[in-house]
Amino acid sequence: MPFKPSLNLWKISLVNKIEFYQELLAQTKSLICDEIDPIANMANISALLFDALDQVNWLGFYRVIDEQLVLGPFQGKVACIRIPIGTGVCGTAAQTKVTQRIKDVHQFDGHIACDATTNSEIVIPVQVNGDIIAVLDIDSTGFDRFDQEDQNGLEAIVKVFEQSLLACDEKVTR
Repeated sequence: MPFKPSLNLWKISLVNKIEFYQELLAQTKSLICDEIDPIANMANISALLFDALDQVNWLGFYRVIDEQLVLGPFQGKVACIRIPIGTGVCGTAAQTKVTQRIKDVHQFDGHIACDATTNSEIVIPVQVNGDIIAVLDIDSTGFDRFDQEDQNGLEAIVKVFEQSLLACDEKVTR
């Protein structure tokens, strides 16, 4: 089934967050269901989320290549190209395999400031068979922008992407 964008892509401030993320999840599933290229899917997920989320100044993926995070598809200003695993918010998420939800990036020891206007951040690890293959990084100009409902909704979207990657592996090995 081809992706058909919603005519009224909701903004968080306009609806209940749970319903908002359920709609985004459905749109994500529709967007990536027939595509096996992970880079193409990262690009479209980035565009979808960047368009839908309020107070977001950067959103995209960093891919794990040669034991470091390398810039992948994104929306926003120019970004850091390489981040060592274990460094900054993204590198910490990759190393710990745990979502990092940072209320104030200026208080995060080792924060990498690609954009001085960023004040809060959420980074969700992308795993396949227990291995981190990427992280989804979302920056905001607002302090404490991301709450537990945002985290739950974004992790569900990442889970759908992870499942698509596993399905792609199955199609390729057949």
